[in-house]
Amino acid sequence: VQLQASGGGLVQAGGSLRLSCAPSGRTFSSYAAGWFRQAPGKEREFVAAITWSGGRTYYPDSVKGRFTISRDNAKNTVYLQMNSLRPDDTAVYYCVARRVSVISTSEYDYDYWGQGTQVTVSS
Repeated sequence: VQLQASGGGLVQAGGSLRLSCAPSGRTFSSYAAGWFRQAPGKEREFVAAITWSGGRTYYPDSVKGRFTISRDNAKNTVYLQMNSLRPDDTAVYYCVARRVSVISTSEYDYDYWGQGTQVTVSS
């Protein structure tokens, strides 16, 4: 499964962006999915995850209340709505999926990774 992430860009602090992720070649509607990010010089960080049904989501405190992960299995797409963006949200954002529907915050538990999309938040 190859994941294609899109929707990144440059936005001012306080603004919003919506990232999208879709697989090429097959459906991933039965997989858990999520997002990680990595800023220059920093370790990769878990951002959000969602079960295959969309019934359960999980966020770290750093984005809770500002970011929302969702999915539309009919469109085979996972979204990350990012509101109230801050300069420290600047990073490359990676879409991920795993072959089970259990949420994980560990990057090592995800089987598939997208190519990353750059999000830059200016102050």
